[in-house]
Amino acid sequence: MKTIAIIGLGYVGLPLAVEFGKHRPTIGFDTNQDRIAMLASGHDSNLETSDENLKGAKFLTLSSRVDDLRQARIFIVVVPTPIDQNQRPDLVPLIKASQMVGEVLKENDIVIYESTVYPGVTEDVCAKVLEKISGLKFNVDFFCGYSPERINPGDKINTLTTVRKITSGSTPEIAREVDELYQEIVEAGTFMASSIKVAEAAKVCENSQRDMNIAFVNELAQIFNLIDIDTREVLEAASTKWNFLSFEPGLVGGHCIAVDPYYLIHMALELNYIPEIILASRRINDTMAHYVAEQVMKTMIKKSIDVRSSNVLILGITFKEHCPDIRSSKVIDIIRNLQKFGCHVDVIDPWASSKQVYKEFGIQLKLTNELPIVNGKILIDKYDAVVIAVAHREFKAYDFSAMMTPKKVIYDVKGLLSKDSVDARL
Repeated sequence: MKTIAIIGLGYVGLPLAVEFGKHRPTIGFDTNQDRIAMLASGHDSNLETSDENLKGAKFLTLSSRVDDLRQARIFIVVVPTPIDQNQRPDLVPLIKASQMVGEVLKENDIVIYESTVYPGVTEDVCAKVLEKISGLKFNVDFFCGYSPERINPGDKINTLTTVRKITSGSTPEIAREVDELYQEIVEAGTFMASSIKVAEAAKVCENSQRDMNIAFVNELAQIFNLIDIDTREVLEAASTKWNFLSFEPGLVGGHCIAVDPYYLIHMALELNYIPEIILASRRINDTMAHYVAEQVMKTMIKKSIDVRSSNVLILGITFKEHCPDIRSSKVIDIIRNLQKFGCHVDVIDPWASSKQVYKEFGIQLKLTNELPIVNGKILIDKYDAVVIAVAHREFKAYDFSAMMTPKKVIYDVKGLLSKDSVDARL
């Protein structure tokens, strides 16, 4: 049985390493030695894998040494594929990972990529890097596959093993081997795409579609707000039709939906095609945090609250509920806009790492024990405005009663509270 090496042990790579580590020799590799040390202690700070599940991977070894990868025959590369400050694909992590794998690549090895890319990157970029470093020839001496990740951070229902997996290979024989490999761990089954490019395109298609659907309801929310109609009530009514697609308005952040469409946009522009709908969706979703901040301040002004000296509490800074991930979180844009107009802003998030938030945003999270507790509930009372930015379940137990006065504002981005319990909601 071939040894597998998983390159990158983040939100996507670790679950892969754990599941394969239950069935065959698996090397979990990451250049971050602190990450390796924490996982070796039996805990995942990302909370994607439980301590018990991590312990159950009997054939998994962890390493940050490149030499340890030489015993592997199958490499699965799962590194970030972000965008740069100009919203262009940043393939540097992927290229560096390919260079590293190239150093230990042997004849008949297979390199599978899971990182999100635009069609053509695996064969036209990564394979060429592997050839250059290893001195081997693609599809003669070594082979490639692509199987896009579908991890949803914080989701304990739709997981690696319960979601059908797309697979592909650089030759028909390798495609079958890659497909059989993932069948070992994916209970929901696999779908073997006709080519690597089709599998790559499917990934950017999935997340771009969701981005566009959310942009549509975000635009609806802005329109309906102008005529004082509650958007969530409209969506509830519209959902009674059998073929209505249910999406909610909100902030679009994270490492997938807020990033992947730019890979598709980049490819389209390289082909001299202007992807107008995708671009418009990105513009709408990227500006929603600014819209929310404006609505909060307008609501405060209507209640004669001096915005310039106000105290505002933001509940949540992660990009989604029940998840510690702060990557590409749009909540920071709400905070920066409020601060720009003179608001003093505090932030509470029971899921986020205070250390990471301070490192990334320069914000010191406020601890819940700094707020009064009355009858077992955390009382929100000293602020002029509260913005519920993330729907963490912990916030449902907060006591907002002191905020329900003519001189205070509750703005609910996520629809966590009832319409009658807030001054405004998205």
